[in-house]
Amino acid sequence: MSATPLKVAVLASGRGSNLAALLAARDRGELPVDFVLVGSDKASAHALQLAKAAGIATLALSPRNYPDRRSFDLDLLARIAASGADILVLAGFMRVLDGEALAPWIGRVINIHPSLLPKYRGLHTHRRALEAGDREHGASVHYVTAELDGGPLIAQARITVHPDDDEDTLAQRLLPLEHRLLPTVLSLMASRRLRWSDDGAQLDGQPLRTPLALGEHGLHLP
Repeated sequence: MSATPLKVAVLASGRGSNLAALLAARDRGELPVDFVLVGSDKASAHALQLAKAAGIATLALSPRNYPDRRSFDLDLLARIAASGADILVLAGFMRVLDGEALAPWIGRVINIHPSLLPKYRGLHTHRRALEAGDREHGASVHYVTAELDGGPLIAQARITVHPDDDEDTLAQRLLPLEHRLLPTVLSLMASRRLRWSDDGAQLDGQPLRTPLALGEHGLHLP
């Protein structure tokens, strides 16, 4: 493992439960990274309060103060770059980033999404899984590209859909797996085992042909 920890910025729009999971993993010694910035498009996001309590610099920018989405995204990512971040983690950030603004970051941004991608890109994933009658649901961590929830997959966690599940119960049962999945993937990045290539994700120098699967004791590695 490199002696120099990865510098990580996180973007979140809401309560910050995945951020809290990342911080907890760091505090347990499982995630050797340096969190340099937590940003949000909502000044009221609880994620910012979590960051302040942890002594991490914060940034809140309102899209309403910009003429268009591209202008907001360019400024947001410029400020993240100025923080010195090596990696950007989207942990419940509820905006689609502009392709031009994202271009310099390709291969350095990951996102956690509550579906078994490529199923159910976008919003209301739990509802859509239930409406489709799916027997299985889950969460995915993937590299971010300009395509909505369409970048190369890295890892997934799966749960069985129960007959009496509704959106809330499905979300509640999935969340603890999300809280394990995201720190585990970031840990692989921190150890430099997981990298981006022109062909997508690589683990230990080999193309990752199928997403890693989260099991009881962590990711099932090839």
